[in-house]
Parts: sequence; C-alpha cells; structure tokens
Amino acid sequence: MVAKMPFPPISPYLTVRGGLEAIAFYKKAFGAVRTMLMMAEDKKRVMHATLVIGGGTLMLSDAFDEYGEMSGTKPPTEAGGASVTVHVEVPDADKVWNKAVKAGATVVMPLADQFWGARYGKLADPFGHSWSIGGPVKTKPAAAKKKVAKKKAAKKKKG
Repeated sequence: MVAKMPFPPISPYLTVRGGLEAIAFYKKAFGAVRTMLMMAEDKKRVMHATLVIGGGTLMLSDAFDEYGEMSGTKPPTEAGGASVTVHVEVPDADKVWNKAVKAGATVVMPLADQFWGARYGKLADPFGHSWSIGGPVKTKPAAAKKKVAKKKAAKKKKG
C-alpha cells in the first residue's frame, strides 16, 4: 500500500519578507485559502504556510537569515529579482487580473489576447515574485460580431 502524499508532486515554495502580509495579499489577490500555518519560535515570522489557489498548492515562508546558506533561497527583492514565474490558469483571466491589481500587484506585461491563442499577462506581487495569469481568449458575443460585420459591410459600400 502506497501512502498518500500530502502535497502535489510539484509545488512552488516562495520565500518572502512579511509572510503574514504575503498570505493576506494572496488571499485578496488570488482567493488563496490557507490550509496550514506554522509560526517561527519568535512568533513574528512564518516558518511554513500552505495555501491553495484554484486547486493548486503554493507554499511559503519568511526568510531566515540566521540559517545562512542552509535556508536555501532569498526573497526576489534581495536576490536581484524573481527567477521563476508562478502561472495561474483560470476560466476568466480578466476577473483574476483585476482582483490582483486592485490588491496591489504591479503590471509587468498587460493582459491581452495573445497570438498563441490565450489571454495572458504578467504581474509582480508586492514581495517581488512574478505571476502570470492565463485563460481563454475573450470571444465577442454573437450580437457584437454581427454589429462589427455590419460596420465593415457599410464601409465597403462607401469606399
């Protein structure tokens, strides 16, 4: 019998300064649900947190400088920038995008319909991490398509 793994096989693990603030931001921006929180002995820093965003797992902790190289990673704000982008695939990219921007994310690449057939854009969170939001291309309702077709036909008649 194989024991069930507590997490998906691959989960991003972010290092931040201000773990509790990061959790609050991810809740507000992406609708994250915190499923685990362990505070450090100092009761100020997050030793480990697990969040669920859209069915996927995201883990994070505060930076622990006292462990030196054993801590493994630094927040992107101290490491010269983010070295990875966390991608969130959603049914309505505009809705999630607007929520994240309103929560304090900075636009890096504007959300737009892309040539590869997806609606996609990139954001930076207040903790220096890079996020991409993707979803289906926005399609115009049939009535709007007919209106555009009528305008094009009218222009052809005039010109």
